[in-house]
Amino acid sequence: MTCIAMLGYGTVGSGVAELILKNKNRLRKNIKDELILSNVLVRNLEKHKESDNINILTKDIEDIFRGNVDIVVEAMGGVNPAYEYVKRALQLKKHVVTANKDLIAEHGGELLDIANKNGVVLRFEASVGGGIPILKSLSECLVGNNIKGIKAILNGTTNFILSKMSKENMSYEEALKLAQDMGFAEANPESDVMGYDAARKLSILSTMAFEEKVNWKNIKINGITDIDTVDFQYAQGEGFEIKLLAIGEYQDNSIYASVSPVMVRKNSTLGRIENEYNAILIDGDAVGDVVFTGKGAGMFPTASAVFSDIVDIIQNKKEKGILFDYNEASVDTLWRKENKWLLRVNTRNRVDAMAGLSELFPYCKIITKGMYGLEDEVAAFVKSENEAVLDRNIETLREKIDCNNIKKMMMLED
Repeated sequence: MTCIAMLGYGTVGSGVAELILKNKNRLRKNIKDELILSNVLVRNLEKHKESDNINILTKDIEDIFRGNVDIVVEAMGGVNPAYEYVKRALQLKKHVVTANKDLIAEHGGELLDIANKNGVVLRFEASVGGGIPILKSLSECLVGNNIKGIKAILNGTTNFILSKMSKENMSYEEALKLAQDMGFAEANPESDVMGYDAARKLSILSTMAFEEKVNWKNIKINGITDIDTVDFQYAQGEGFEIKLLAIGEYQDNSIYASVSPVMVRKNSTLGRIENEYNAILIDGDAVGDVVFTGKGAGMFPTASAVFSDIVDIIQNKKEKGILFDYNEASVDTLWRKENKWLLRVNTRNRVDAMAGLSELFPYCKIITKGMYGLEDEVAAFVKSENEAVLDRNIETLREKIDCNNIKKMMMLED
């Protein structure tokens, strides 16, 4: 018999509880064990008074730790008080399963070390990609590969918004409201739309893939709040879509890490990912490109990954968990390869802007003035040997002409 206590009974927690109940007989038959949900920590008992599990709900964290518990499932979200509770559980030699990417991105290394010292494991498959089994694949199935790069859509909320802007010509504000009405976006969507959620997930993925600690705060982060319908018109005119892309890739002796809106080919693997779906493309030196795709959030996709971690712990209790005992990575926020970019120059001095762009960039495709009716903008697709040179040329252009803003967006051809 394995006793499980749960911290939190929201979307993920209630989904895990349902899967435990649903799979009791199958687990008893297949792995000769029975799962017992012993206690569930909630903030407000009144809110759950109609729950079938009301008899095991508690507001007192001490009820969790004084009980005979084998595995603690953290489904609270956020860093505080989850960090203190998980740390205490590990020190009390309880295995822990969490879906909390904020917690792992901030304190994963420390908590994994505590787990190892106490002979227990900390599992966090659901912290990246919801129900997509990406972390286990990295640590087990792809262990024979040196990972060269990651390109991923890691946030379902932003992908839903961008899909609606692309396919239904919605404004950002309209698409965000629809996402909120349908439950894909929070009332305060900042973590999603500003790119912080995807950056935390990229830091976990990159740390595991490259075996160097990638701090999410060192990642270049640009959200989607500045994307407008004209960006999509420019992109679609060239056969591209716009995605909030998390990229981690070896460049010389550092790791390029960014979360930014990027133009990708419509018919590419990532270009075809729509609505709330996630996709993770891993480039391994032996296997080549491998793609993982599925729902990156939601009650049962996330609960599925949590439940899988629970079963994994039961079947492999004596095995040590992974560690993040790696050196701090040197993180580069500039793309060091030759690439094409979309530049949108907000200026009324159109003639000088076009002349300046043509002079600075040997490859420069100016968008026809009347195409989208913007009287105070010059747009161009340019090619630059790397992003550092691109940025220097942008600054030179600013000095040459009177402009309010110059917006750039990277294009990925493959």
